[in-house]
Amino acid sequence: MSENGANGVSRFAVELGVAALTGAFGAAVCYGSLDIGAGWTEFGPEAGYFPFYVGLLILLGSVANAIHAFVKHRGSGEIFIDGDRAKVVASFLLPLVVFAGVSAWLGLYVGTALYIAGTMLFQGRYKWWIALPSGIAVSLFFFIVFEFGFKVPLLKGPIEAWFGIY
Repeated sequence: MSENGANGVSRFAVELGVAALTGAFGAAVCYGSLDIGAGWTEFGPEAGYFPFYVGLLILLGSVANAIHAFVKHRGSGEIFIDGDRAKVVASFLLPLVVFAGVSAWLGLYVGTALYIAGTMLFQGRYKWWIALPSGIAVSLFFFIVFEFGFKVPLLKGPIEAWFGIY
């Protein structure tokens, strides 16, 4: 897709941004590995030996992606995402971010119920008397499956404590 007067974020900028982020991650892995020892001793590799080289590979891949972006996408005018598409992406991404925050604060089951109900209500345009019981039913199903079926306790919050579920 070419620019053709459309406004948005260029593909070149996104490619460079992703290369920078993965490069920073690779550098952090290398730095952390050096902190715990990335050498070779008479007993074998130190704890950071293999993570250091994985970090180097990530760093190398990031440099290769940045070079590729300069060679292929610089000056092409190619748009990665325009305003209309960014709104659609945000309409799904922002509720997930809210879900993560609510789940950390109120517990995973309450967060799941609110997320399912909210998504059905605002994005699916369901009535509240359909959305709310559906969210509660999905959360209850997850509770039964994980707590009793798999015997894997998930993050619980103050509401579960209020009901005596811990």
